[in-house]
Amino acid sequence: MFNSVLLTVDLEQKASWEKALPQAVQLVQASGGVLHVFSAVPDLGTMMVEGYFPADFEHKAIEHASAAMDQLVRAEVPEGVEVHQHLAFGRIHDKILETIEETGCDLVVMASHGPNRIREFLVGSNADRVVRRSPVSVLVVRT
Repeated sequence: MFNSVLLTVDLEQKASWEKALPQAVQLVQASGGVLHVFSAVPDLGTMMVEGYFPADFEHKAIEHASAAMDQLVRAEVPEGVEVHQHLAFGRIHDKILETIEETGCDLVVMASHGPNRIREFLVGSNADRVVRRSPVSVLVVRT
């Protein structure tokens, strides 16, 4: 079984956790393990783009994400499940991979929408990038 499960969520998209969270909880409950809930606030990409945002944008975005994650965990994770919350700011797939190493988790659970060849050709998907580079197993839950 899995002793430490990392669940990745997009706090702005219910579909990112609606099916994945119950599966992650079930895996953790079966093993008596720990659930790590992760979300990232995407960085702005370039200095040119950053110039259009207020100087405290990152701080406020993290505060908002932290409150949203607290609410999600309180509402959706059952009592008795040991849960740790992780927030990051930056490139989502890179931050997920860093969190895998930091937590020592042995499974990642993440949602992914159905394939869209044009979008994936142009920008790729975070799930795809994590699956390719993760040092541990990844359970991708289709939304």
